[in-house]
Amino acid sequence: MKNWICLVLLLSGLVEQTMAQVKKPSAPVGHAIQVSLKPYQNTKIYIGTNYGNNRVLADSCVLNEKSEGVFKGPQKLTPGIYFLVNPKYNILFDFIVDDAQNFKIIADTNNLTNYSIIGSVENDLFKEYSIAVNKIGGELTAIENKFKTSTTAADSALYRTQYISKDKELKEQRTSFMKAHPKSMMSYLLNVMQRPEAPAIPVINGKADSLYPYYFVKNHFWDNVVFNDNRLIRTPFFEAKLDEYFKNYVARDADSIIEEVQYMLTVAKTGKEIYPFLLFKFTNKYISPEFMGQDKVFLHLYQNFFAKGDTVLLNDASKKSITERAYSMMANQLGLAAPALDINTIDDKPFSLYKTAAPYTFIAFWDPTCSHCKVEIPQLDSIYKASWKKLGVQIVGVNINYKEIPAWKKFLSENKIDNWFHVYQTEAALNKEITNQKPTTIRQLYDVFKTPTYYLLDANKRIIAKNLTLQQFNDFLLNSKKK
Repeated sequence: MKNWICLVLLLSGLVEQTMAQVKKPSAPVGHAIQVSLKPYQNTKIYIGTNYGNNRVLADSCVLNEKSEGVFKGPQKLTPGIYFLVNPKYNILFDFIVDDAQNFKIIADTNNLTNYSIIGSVENDLFKEYSIAVNKIGGELTAIENKFKTSTTAADSALYRTQYISKDKELKEQRTSFMKAHPKSMMSYLLNVMQRPEAPAIPVINGKADSLYPYYFVKNHFWDNVVFNDNRLIRTPFFEAKLDEYFKNYVARDADSIIEEVQYMLTVAKTGKEIYPFLLFKFTNKYISPEFMGQDKVFLHLYQNFFAKGDTVLLNDASKKSITERAYSMMANQLGLAAPALDINTIDDKPFSLYKTAAPYTFIAFWDPTCSHCKVEIPQLDSIYKASWKKLGVQIVGVNINYKEIPAWKKFLSENKIDNWFHVYQTEAALNKEITNQKPTTIRQLYDVFKTPTYYLLDANKRIIAKNLTLQQFNDFLLNSKKK
């Protein structure tokens, strides 16, 4: 039995979406799914479904002394793949929910393979197809196991041939089913699930076009899938397919990602469940991106969706969090001129970032009480003395904790960190910013929400790298110098 977890967190737990679509006046009233599940008596059972890669509860009912109950409610369930869940939150088996939501499930936990669903043509088709493909799937697994344990080249070749033949049979079974039942829910699910097969590399004018298979798969990846269909998130494979697409078929630069998410969200806008699902999925992914520069995607989402009214999907705490995060990123995107730093040196003389000249400027925001900083700042100085100084790098170390000036000076002296600009913002300067109600402070302008935070600037003080490890910065600098 599969263990079941009934909690989905979206946007750090700040947003919860409803489980059912809003009932239209012309639609049939609600859902009523009868169930007989032996031997359970006088206990609560559940039906669950997917919310992307997560599993969530959709409804519950209490079985009587005859093991009978009804899952019912005034709203229709969003069509998709559902599953019956026992009192211990274990999944028993899957079934289909389509627009006709009045049928009966009969099952006995002592023999779950013989469960039946009465009054649902879609579930008849679902069970028919499942039996056929499960049989072929079992045969494929058996052949695969033989291949893994084969000891001769001849056996390996035989099992490979058998596997290809059986896999072809599986695909033919799927194609045959979809042709026979083109408008069924099962055919829709199969369309969502399948991936296009890459064609052979064509030869044009005597030259092989090696990129053709890649672009063919990319251009046909979402055939027969429309992104405003709420049923997509009620499957266990849509979000996995979405992740695969962005990993393998979308370039990692922010502009390529933005083009994709803009299209998907624009189409999904009319989907009451799929739209917030996609919006928050992309927001969560790119608010703290895996690769440098992809935070531009989050800014695009904020400026083109949240800032244009989609904050109604958020509670007040979420609105504040999203907005503050966006404003902290706006001034420090790659390619922009670095925000001005007009602060004090360690001996309280004026310092201005734009009055310093160097081929490269490396800014390190840190706190002398930060344990991680105490490890990395000396490492940074070692890298600087070993190679960066020769490249013309000028380091600006910004102490963001004006209360720890003695500790700051002591740390620099003990670690012999010299030949940097050591600067800080005085308490008076910070209070002046707050009193004058400046829209952004130095921390906000440079998105310093953790320490240490690093930026690399070019000779014109444009931001060329950020959010990297020291080793990654070193590799970036060396590669930039070679170019």
